[in-house]
Amino acid sequence: MFTGIIQDVGRIAAIDSQPQQMHIQVETALDMQGWNLGDSVAVNGCCLTVTAFPARSRFAATLSQETLDLTCFSAASVSDAVNLEPALKVGDPLGGHMVSGHVDGTGSVSGMRAAGEHSVFTFLLPAALARYVVVKGSIAIDGVSLTVNSVDGCSFSVNLIPHTLAHTTLGALKAGDKVNIETDMYGRYVERLTQFAQQEHE
Repeated sequence: MFTGIIQDVGRIAAIDSQPQQMHIQVETALDMQGWNLGDSVAVNGCCLTVTAFPARSRFAATLSQETLDLTCFSAASVSDAVNLEPALKVGDPLGGHMVSGHVDGTGSVSGMRAAGEHSVFTFLLPAALARYVVVKGSIAIDGVSLTVNSVDGCSFSVNLIPHTLAHTTLGALKAGDKVNIETDMYGRYVERLTQFAQQEHE
C-alpha cells in the first residue's frame, strides 16, 4: 500500500522491451540501503516489484502485458521523469490516502488554469473509470494523491498547490498528455456488492 505522497522524482535509465513484457531500470536519489529484492515501489502510481539493483542508485522492475495495457508505460522512453514512492511500513504517516498502486487506466489533460498561486487541472477519463470519480473523493494521478474538486460527465478537476507542481511530474504536464489513474477502490466494492444485491432480488 501507498499514500500518494511522492518521495522522489526519478528517471527511467534503461528500457528493454520484449514480447508481452518490459524491463526497466529507474534512477533515484532515494536511499535504497534498506531495500530488498521483492520490495514494492510505486512508479508513476504503478506498484512494481524490485527485481534487481543494477547500480548503486538504480533499481530494476518488470512490467507485464497487463500493466502495459493499463498504464502509460507502453509509451515510456529513457530519461522520462517518474514519481516514486516506496511501499508503506508500519508506523509511517498516512499523509495522503490509501493507494493500492493498481492503476485502473489512463486519462488525459484537457485543460489547466491559474487560481492564485495554485493551478486547476482538468482531466478526461473513459466512462468506465469516470463513474468511480466523485466530488471530494480521492484520486491518484501518476501516483500523486489528490482531491477531486469537481466532476462533469467524464471530466474532473483537481487543485494543484505549488509544492505538488514543483516536487512531482505533474508540474510538467501539458494539454493532451496522458496520465495513470487510480480511482478510489471503495467505489468498486460498492458497485460489486450492489450487483449481487440486485441479483438476489431478481
